[in-house]
Amino acid sequence: MKRNDLSVFKLEKEGIKITLKKGNDFQPVISSSAAAPYAAPLAAPVASAPAPAPASMEKLPEITSPMVGTFYSAASPEAPAFTKVGQQVDENTVVCIIEAMKVMNEIKAEAKGTIVEIVAENGKPVQFGQALFRIKP
Repeated sequence: MKRNDLSVFKLEKEGIKITLKKGNDFQPVISSSAAAPYAAPLAAPVASAPAPAPASMEKLPEITSPMVGTFYSAASPEAPAFTKVGQQVDENTVVCIIEAMKVMNEIKAEAKGTIVEIVAENGKPVQFGQALFRIKP
């Protein structure tokens, strides 16, 4: 939110609503039309350090998501994946699709190298700037 100068962010998906507000009057609002069996009571957020990345992956360039949406590794469930670990890609290689607002957006590598890790999970939401792949130049 800070990076994009947002003061309010709302997300509504599958009966779950999340609202984030920036500022001193912050009050988290989370609601759901169906009770989730794994729901835990809200507690004060606890700051924790992110898990350290493996040393071999720390300095590798990443192909990141240019938008918020759902990551798909193939054009359809029956189709082969656009890329696999060990595959050579260049700037124009389509590596995945991100669905945003019912529009399928082809994502190109925009870099030359070899895919060494597929970070995003097929069919799962991704955020703007989130790593999708790691490549070795």
